[in-house]
Amino acid sequence: MSKIWRVIDIIDWAESYFYKKNFNNPRLEIEWFLRSILNCSKLDIYLRFEEPLTQSQLIILKQWVKRRVKHEPLQYITGTCEFYGREFKISSKVLIPRQETERLVDIVIKKIKNIDNPTILDIGTGSGCIASTLALERSDSNILGIDISSDAINIAEKNKSIFSLNNVYFRNMDILNELPLKKFDIIVSNPPYVSIKEMTYLMQEVRDYEPKIALTDFNNGLMFYKRIAKISREILKPGSWIILEVGLNEHSDKVKSIFNDMDYNNLDLIKDYNGDDRVFIAKV
Repeated sequence: MSKIWRVIDIIDWAESYFYKKNFNNPRLEIEWFLRSILNCSKLDIYLRFEEPLTQSQLIILKQWVKRRVKHEPLQYITGTCEFYGREFKISSKVLIPRQETERLVDIVIKKIKNIDNPTILDIGTGSGCIASTLALERSDSNILGIDISSDAINIAEKNKSIFSLNNVYFRNMDILNELPLKKFDIIVSNPPYVSIKEMTYLMQEVRDYEPKIALTDFNNGLMFYKRIAKISREILKPGSWIILEVGLNEHSDKVKSIFNDMDYNNLDLIKDYNGDDRVFIAKV
């Protein structure tokens, strides 16, 4: 007779197993998997200590653990990621949404506070987490999310469908060579900003699993910022804002210099919740 594995048994086993495999937060690993398999919150896991897992649940869990010990990101394994308090579908074809990127959403919401029916362009939309979140937070907005990756657009469309949105649209577009036809009130973007040299030093989980096209411009990490600075006056209404995520250390200052050299106004760097300069803003 096969052993009955309760939630508590799984936690005890996995915590020890991931610890031996040198994971920093062994319990976090198994909590993430159990939340997905049981479709519950972290608190619910501990209220369901005595609940046995089904055979099919155990098979899935075993497969997930095998993938995780190879350092595949948890989010790709379960196919979900939380962003701005909501659960988004993701895959290895898109960048994993980060908590610091939520700061972009906060700032966009603040900038469009007094604009009726704001129009927003999200460059490099990926999973569509920024665009869909803004569409949810401002139901009167009209948002276009663009990405060079058709795989990313497919994921973004899935999230749009999950949230039943009718004020966000996604298009396959190469912003380095194409332009949208309409004008917008805001440009928001978390573009590929890791330089090709820095790619070597990224964490294994990021370097080996996240799509390179979403991480790096295969150059100096500044190509997209130069392009956005070049085209923004064509596709933004006068007095509009550009809101961009930037990299750590000197990267933020380099981005600021690009826009300063092109005579943009109200340049500023805003700190994320870790106290790092991670959001650059400029006014047309």
